[in-house]
Amino acid sequence: MCGRGIDQVLAHPCGPEIYEYHMRSAEGYVLLAEQANGPIPRCNRPSYVWGAALDQLERMQPDARIVNLETAVTRSNDPANKGINYRISPENAQCLAAANISCCVLANNHVLDWGRAGLLETLTALQKLNIKTTGAGRDDREACAPAMLNLADARLRSLRSDRHRAASRSSGPRHPMLLASTCCLIWARPARCGSLTKSWR
Repeated sequence: MCGRGIDQVLAHPCGPEIYEYHMRSAEGYVLLAEQANGPIPRCNRPSYVWGAALDQLERMQPDARIVNLETAVTRSNDPANKGINYRISPENAQCLAAANISCCVLANNHVLDWGRAGLLETLTALQKLNIKTTGAGRDDREACAPAMLNLADARLRSLRSDRHRAASRSSGPRHPMLLASTCCLIWARPARCGSLTKSWR
């Protein structure tokens, strides 16, 4: 989750205002982290937030890097009335590209934290970064479509496990929508382990 405090320590943060009962500024989370770990620099490069993880990923050389993006990528100032609203600026979303993320799964409870406008901005920002998405879309068809990742010796398809809409957040097939859950079907390299299927809710 790269919103709130993480967004604040990168070079192009959103405004720090948040709407939580116990916290009104995302800077508060940075201060809490500093109390536990010491000073944290500001205006950092996109790769800063990954720390030693980038070196580990480079050593492992995974065929694909798929994350559950538990935040909206937006500068929208129209928060959903839910109390906890995660966002990272489109500029700071470069942190995803810094880790060579292949695909972001969007079927979660935070991608609509800043409404439909926030979802549309999220989709546009990820598209500009050449990061595939699945689990939400500009319309019914796009939200239900799998994300296809062509790997060196295999093809990976990240797709939905059902067609249930988040009913309170969609009003028709031509409106932005979010799927309730997703699954991932993976074809691994035959020389390594044959076919492998994983799913989750």
